[in-house]
Amino acid sequence: MTQASQPSQKSQASQPFRLPDFYVPYPARLNPHLETARAHTRRWARAFGMLEGSGVWEESDLDAHDYALLCAHTHPDCDSDALNLVTDWYVWVFFFDDHFLEMYKRTQDREGARDYLERLAAFMPMDLADGFPEAANPVEAGLADLWARTVPAMSMDWRERFSESTRNLLNESMWELANINIGRIANPLEYIEMRRKVGGAPWSAGLVEYVSAEVPARVAHSRPLAVLRDAFADAVHIRNDIFSYRREVADEGELSNAVLVLETFLGCSTQEAADASNDLLTSRLQQFEHTALTEIPQLAADRGLDPAEAAAVLAYAKGLQDWQSGGHAWHMVSSRYMNEEARAAAPVTLPFLPAGLGTAALDIRSLFAPRAAELRRRSFTHVPFEKTGPSVIPEIRLPFDLKLSPHHRHAREESVAWARRMGLLDARPGDPATAIWNEPRLRGYDFALCSAGIDPDATPEQLILNACWLTWGTYGDDYYPVAFARTRNLAAAKAATARLVAVIPVDHAEQPEPHTPLERSLADLWVRTTGGMAAGHRAEFRATLVTMLDSWVWEVDNAIAHRIPDPVDYAEMRRRTFGSELTMYLCRLGLAGRGIPDAIHASGVMRSLENAAADTACLINDIFSYQKEIEVEGELHNHILVTRNFFDIGYPEALHICHELMTRRIQEFEHIAATQLPVLCEDWKLDREARAGLDAYVAELRDWLAGILHWHRTVRRYRPEDLRPAPTGPIPGVRSAGFGMSAARIPWTA
Repeated sequence: MTQASQPSQKSQASQPFRLPDFYVPYPARLNPHLETARAHTRRWARAFGMLEGSGVWEESDLDAHDYALLCAHTHPDCDSDALNLVTDWYVWVFFFDDHFLEMYKRTQDREGARDYLERLAAFMPMDLADGFPEAANPVEAGLADLWARTVPAMSMDWRERFSESTRNLLNESMWELANINIGRIANPLEYIEMRRKVGGAPWSAGLVEYVSAEVPARVAHSRPLAVLRDAFADAVHIRNDIFSYRREVADEGELSNAVLVLETFLGCSTQEAADASNDLLTSRLQQFEHTALTEIPQLAADRGLDPAEAAAVLAYAKGLQDWQSGGHAWHMVSSRYMNEEARAAAPVTLPFLPAGLGTAALDIRSLFAPRAAELRRRSFTHVPFEKTGPSVIPEIRLPFDLKLSPHHRHAREESVAWARRMGLLDARPGDPATAIWNEPRLRGYDFALCSAGIDPDATPEQLILNACWLTWGTYGDDYYPVAFARTRNLAAAKAATARLVAVIPVDHAEQPEPHTPLERSLADLWVRTTGGMAAGHRAEFRATLVTMLDSWVWEVDNAIAHRIPDPVDYAEMRRRTFGSELTMYLCRLGLAGRGIPDAIHASGVMRSLENAAADTACLINDIFSYQKEIEVEGELHNHILVTRNFFDIGYPEALHICHELMTRRIQEFEHIAATQLPVLCEDWKLDREARAGLDAYVAELRDWLAGILHWHRTVRRYRPEDLRPAPTGPIPGVRSAGFGMSAARIPWTA
């Protein structure tokens, strides 16, 4: 990282760092009903006991924070009634934040905090006819009033999504409290994941739907809409963390702050951490723009959205954009934040720019600001096939031992024979991508060895099935780049994916006849694996496969655009391309009958545990495969390359950061297993059998990681002497690093 310039003496005296120049291409507009909202929300807050006598705010605090100004900036086009309601919601959520701080964070009263948060769920009934409990404090009373005023206008799907984001916002405050209690600062990936929940921006996105347009239920959970929401949320949170660093870190003892997280992780100065945080903020905004301009139109075409549905999605995207600019404008003036010497965003008028309605908000100065423009330029201008030399493999320590199945060699012979029967080793006329493998190469990959490590206690039959899954997954991961990215044929990639999805129906009787080796092998594995599954489990398992297949299309699409991904989007999509969700689900199926509630697996604690394990495995793969991907294949999808691009640093520095991140994720995995899982068990009052089941699941994930690391150290796939180009040649911008070992502990059901 380059040495940041030093702030002025005046700035140093009042601020811990100089505020950076923010990327705000669309400056804020102001709702004309601002004064009405100010008067209304003051009356509302007093009526529900949030002002004098609350022990949290006086009227002067509410006036100084000026949440009506925030909402007038973030929702500039809504009518007076909607602005009043949304402003009341923000008064409530900020009051909750400060009330929770005074009552539970400062006192570190975890038991009281848990009871307090559990009660709030009762004030968000899906059916208003169910009524509300009697409110015991201003937070409960305010939530009941707001819920009753809001949900009648929205669908049941929206109610469920908004309720979930509200629960996340409230309940994950316990995670913040737990970290404060032990003085623990999160690693960057953990911070992003948890800040979305405790920071509330996904909750804000729900209110954007209320004000602008409700997203159609059939696309609400699609990747493009999820990325819009998550990129929006991350940008909102990072901006808030930059402005609130002084108040949160110095006064409140808060540890969930992007600047503090990067300052600690990178070992850099506060100024450098603030600048890096701003770069990440810019990258997330540019990801938002990229998704809105490329993936949303594709989504509309692929799902056949009608004009009204497409208009609703676009109105929602515009509402999120308005929120970004409005939130920035509010941070610039609110007394709640550090905003001295901040550079105001203002549009630049040039004679060649368009004029008229809808054009006044474009700030061309921000759009082409040197730092933002450079970050965008680097993402599209990487020169592939650069000479890297052999991958440097640092010392990787896992705090658990490797165990290997004694059935390894038998599974290898059987899985190779299976691949031969399925046609995975035969070149097909007219499809040169089918020539990517031969038998010697497959034997060198030795997927049975990986299976022997990730499932050391498997029966011979289970181990064979696991090895076949790994063989299929890696073949598909190698096939997609050659078949579709070389020809720049995204339509063909989508069509092939649709056929693969078709051969894994929930009802086996509906399985069509497969036509290609990839389809034939998947159809065979699907029937063998899911024959004994209940229909519900089969549907859930199928969803994880579909997610992985769609992620392969995402890689092809990104390769065609020749775009190095945003670091957050890459990390989250890498879990999918690696098959992590599939892995975790299959591991959980092995625990069926152990008395573990489904809600435990859906809890934030379990998702954090699984994501930490998945990221560790993904980083291991990207470290070992760096030369293969960057030098031989012209790859764009690799943690080290993404890190190089974001920080504009060399390979050694990026490798160090990725290795450190991997180490922190391992430590986080162990921290969750040792401290958070026991608390989760206690909160849920799990019996001895269920607790033993969770312990077994953690042990399986440890075996999974140990087996993956051992396979990478042993396999003939990543060594310099193994990196001869495939017969069809290397493909720019595409991955063939290996499937994510995602068949761990597949239940033997055939």
